[in-house]
Amino acid sequence: MTADLPDYYFRVRENGAVVFRVGTENRQRRIEMVEIATVNVKNGNIKPHGEAELTAADRAAIGEWLAARQAQLAAREVDDILRTVDHLNLTTQWAQSRATDAQLEAVTDALLLAMHDLRSMLVRRKADRLGKATD
Repeated sequence: MTADLPDYYFRVRENGAVVFRVGTENRQRRIEMVEIATVNVKNGNIKPHGEAELTAADRAAIGEWLAARQAQLAAREVDDILRTVDHLNLTTQWAQSRATDAQLEAVTDALLLAMHDLRSMLVRRKADRLGKATD
């Protein structure tokens, strides 16, 4: 099992990760994880942990992980929005076919305001993009 372990382990947290160097080069062949850095996914900052000095290999591995993580999060964000579109369609079907008057009364104002806000922003952003395209 230890031969298959990666050199680094990234403990994901809300805004990035804590980076550990993984090792088994000890007498007991136990897995050792030494914290070496923290990474901020939003701004790309890499901060060594304590007195740890990052090698070029450490920085390269962290940079590769950071790029892959940022791409993964961007893809998830788009997927979440597409799921929201599906959910809006399901909500429309529910409102048309199954919702009671009381249920509609409970959700209509909140839905209308949220949809109005979303529509207004999307129209503005589309107009901005079209304006840039014609310039």
